[in-house]
Amino acid sequence: MDYVTDMAARRAELTPGATAFVDRESGLTLTFEDVERRARRLANALTELGLSAGDRLAVLCLNRPDFFVVLFAAQKARLILVPLNWRQPVAELSPLIPACGAKILIHDKAFEAEARHLSATHRLRRIAMGPGQDADFSLDELIAAAAESRASVRVSASDPWYLLFTSGTTGLPKAVIQTAGMAWANAINYAQATDLTSADTSLNFLPLFHTAGINLMTLPLFLLGGASTVLRKFDADAVVDLLGAGACTAFFGVPAIYQALSLHPRFSELDLAAVRSYACGGAPIPEHLLRLYASRGATICNGMGMTETGPTVFIMDRAGAARKIGSVGKAQILAEVRLEAPDGSLVEGPGEGELQIRGPGVTPGYMDNPAATAAAFTADGWLKSGDVARRDADGYYYIVDRIKDMYISGGENVYPAEVERVLVDHPDILEAVVVGIPDERWGEVGAAYLIARPGHTVDPAGLPAWCRERLAGYKVPRRFAVVADLPRTAAGKVRKNLLKDQPAAPAKPGTSDA
Repeated sequence: MDYVTDMAARRAELTPGATAFVDRESGLTLTFEDVERRARRLANALTELGLSAGDRLAVLCLNRPDFFVVLFAAQKARLILVPLNWRQPVAELSPLIPACGAKILIHDKAFEAEARHLSATHRLRRIAMGPGQDADFSLDELIAAAAESRASVRVSASDPWYLLFTSGTTGLPKAVIQTAGMAWANAINYAQATDLTSADTSLNFLPLFHTAGINLMTLPLFLLGGASTVLRKFDADAVVDLLGAGACTAFFGVPAIYQALSLHPRFSELDLAAVRSYACGGAPIPEHLLRLYASRGATICNGMGMTETGPTVFIMDRAGAARKIGSVGKAQILAEVRLEAPDGSLVEGPGEGELQIRGPGVTPGYMDNPAATAAAFTADGWLKSGDVARRDADGYYYIVDRIKDMYISGGENVYPAEVERVLVDHPDILEAVVVGIPDERWGEVGAAYLIARPGHTVDPAGLPAWCRERLAGYKVPRRFAVVADLPRTAAGKVRKNLLKDQPAAPAKPGTSDA
């Protein structure tokens, strides 16, 4: 498939008057025809400003329907959109501007100060989303003044459409290329796994500089003709209100979202069964959360994907969720997977190895970084996930852990995720993260960072014995630290490298022997 259709134009032809987006803050509703008209005019305006095919357009904003207008305008004008991480300080954003080659920065009022600094430093022209800003241009005014002449365009399936930066731990983050072909593959994978249709409604609150904010499930739902309510960012009160009002039939969240909702004072009042589909990804979801929601009539289907895979690769099926706790299910219809053993052989049947992925949802690589692209793929073209996965006798997959997170204690491999699952079963522990730290005797030992459940107190002194009843001795952490919070990425994943680099002062050390 070399070409695909102009997404906004074709959707508007099919269902012009149907609702595409509702802005939670302002109450503004955009139909599919509204989105198409605004995107078409904006594409013309950006061309009139001198941008041409392949030029980079940066955007720095909270979630808002006009982000998708900009995204579709970039597709029409064959520009490359670069969403910037609004959680990063200017000092971290600034090097990304010359790295991505952006010529214009679109921003909202929340980040006007940051945009001013970036534009002054890098001589960018600024386009302001919303009123009350002193920018070079206003998005609304550009759209209002632009011509309507641009017709529906033919879209290359493989050309870069937008870039998503990885959360790099050393040097500059890598810019993962996203294409229109990847977007369609993801839409098919996600929709067939969750039975998503035009009748569904969903909530958009995950950040739009992350693949989940765009693709899980807002873009697939748009392509199918369903409506999304857009929140500026996640707010538990607002989400509970919307769920309670029946404004959502299909829900996606990372584990931290499900955790936050479960702790909300009105959680017990919600009719969770009113939502047809629940899906989860971004990090392993604790078993106790799966069982809590299931007890309320809500089956959470765990999944797995990467920015580099568009992202959907796995989503658990509802029929098997209860009997395959912890599984991410099977690879979806447009994703192929295999397991490679440490010796380079392929794992046949049940077993574990590095998960490798192939299919139309996989990125062509990292923008302007051929070395990183080459390192990410095998010689025969499979993306190396960096995850150890296990396949059971029924063909279901389980993500064991990141290869780089594994540590060796006394000559034995330890996967922190296994230890973390044991720790969060403790009645006083809400969340647990384990990292390997140097040890003179054993080479490496585990250090556990723990968050207590609300209203509970964690006593580190009793944890070694608790763990030893459930784990081999060499897997039991030697240090336990109770913390108020943990450093996280936009997807809710804990940034373990920060814990390794700056370990918190541990509580009383564990006393178990390996």
